[in-house]
Amino acid sequence: MSSGKLPPATGELQLNFCKTLTCPNFGSIDEQDYLVQHTNPARPTLVCRECGAFPPLLNNHQVHAELIAQRQLHADGLCACTNPDCEHLGKPVLTYRHCYHAFGYSGDRQRYRCKGCQSTFVDRWSGINKKSELQQKLLAFLFTGHTVRDICRRLSLNPKTFYDHLNQIAARCRQKLAAYDTRFLADTSTGHLASVHTALQPKSENGVQWLATGEAHSGYVLLQDVNYHPYAHSHLSDHHDPYQEDCRFMATTHAGQHEDRSPRPEGLLGRVDAKYREVFARSNVEDPYTYPLHFIYPNRGTLIRPQYTTYAHYLNLKPLIDHWQQIVVFSPQEPLLRSACLSVFEADIRDKRVSHVYVEQDSHWQPGAEPEKIDIVLLSWWRDRWAFTRSGDGTKAICDHGQNKGKEAYWLTHASCDALKKYQQQFHQQFSLLVNEPRRRLRPGGLLPLLDIYRAWHNLCWQDKAHLTPAQRLGLTERPLTLADLML
Repeated sequence: MSSGKLPPATGELQLNFCKTLTCPNFGSIDEQDYLVQHTNPARPTLVCRECGAFPPLLNNHQVHAELIAQRQLHADGLCACTNPDCEHLGKPVLTYRHCYHAFGYSGDRQRYRCKGCQSTFVDRWSGINKKSELQQKLLAFLFTGHTVRDICRRLSLNPKTFYDHLNQIAARCRQKLAAYDTRFLADTSTGHLASVHTALQPKSENGVQWLATGEAHSGYVLLQDVNYHPYAHSHLSDHHDPYQEDCRFMATTHAGQHEDRSPRPEGLLGRVDAKYREVFARSNVEDPYTYPLHFIYPNRGTLIRPQYTTYAHYLNLKPLIDHWQQIVVFSPQEPLLRSACLSVFEADIRDKRVSHVYVEQDSHWQPGAEPEKIDIVLLSWWRDRWAFTRSGDGTKAICDHGQNKGKEAYWLTHASCDALKKYQQQFHQQFSLLVNEPRRRLRPGGLLPLLDIYRAWHNLCWQDKAHLTPAQRLGLTERPLTLADLML
């Protein structure tokens, strides 16, 4: 096997290194520590000389490009700099006043100038929302399960006007949430986060995955992204080559493979072990789409390879929580989430400031249940150290990738992804008619503004059984907000 070059870094961003925590080469970007070849596709491209691990390669330029695309999407409609080359991109004036100058008025609306790039923009939200009443009715119909056609008929709107209003409401929700997000991040020094992913439209099989990260116990959602761009790209790739530009865009010919429907193993240990076998059946362990499956490419827009969306998602998260002292990230068993988290927070993991924990449990496990006997099992080629336990009829397992022995009982009691999984499940239940509408199955772009609206409603308006919102549980609000509050 020849020794070649790693894909070039983008500035200081180099994500190609050994991701085995116990290996001396963990985080090393020295090419001499690896065997690198890209001439024989049947053999691993990168192999660690120390531990033999073979982490897949990424194009750092494409990860950075996806990071910028996500930031632009998150900042869409915010009173913030929109220059993709500026360090202040997406930073709202409301919470980053030191980054901007007041720069006169445009009509009755305040204008600002960015101190970084000198670009100017207008605060769209400094005036009165004259469409508040109509938009409240539109949201009320949406949240009570009405179809787009029915809402348009009731409010005398045409479909284009409906989606224009939906985009305006989504932008207003992003602006409203920005203040609460900043307060939560500033007031927190230690935290448990959870990352979960699922299909955006489970019945459509269109390949669009939805990734969300939030506070693990309250369910307050900080970030969410999908591996989909609503616009078409001209350069698409059938196969992932990290040495080629635009390799993050999936070609339509990638879809339509055969799906292997093997029976689901019984017992939690069997399911965890089966997941490892599925992962190693992939030609790229960090790309679920390299495992034999079936999906139908959307008619509009472009699919992004999941690893680029996931790495960019954590790169967006990192500066938000850089000042936190202790961080634990929970996730279901998926090597893509593990590798992305370990790669982005590599320096913090070395300093024991960040750790990542797999969490799996069956439907009978009761939240907060005390573990009984704990069994330690080493699984897969990675020799991941899993702790399994039972409580009544329920079974739960955790895998602390920091190998911190002695905390198994604590994590088995407190580690959980339930709040974030419930967030995604409720979205699919709340908007089932819209999500599963036949004409929308291959046109997922129309759901993107709805995700922002739903995140604002979930964080600020939705109440749990104790009649508290996620924002109330974190001390960010004194009462639940109403739809009218969101439209102010």
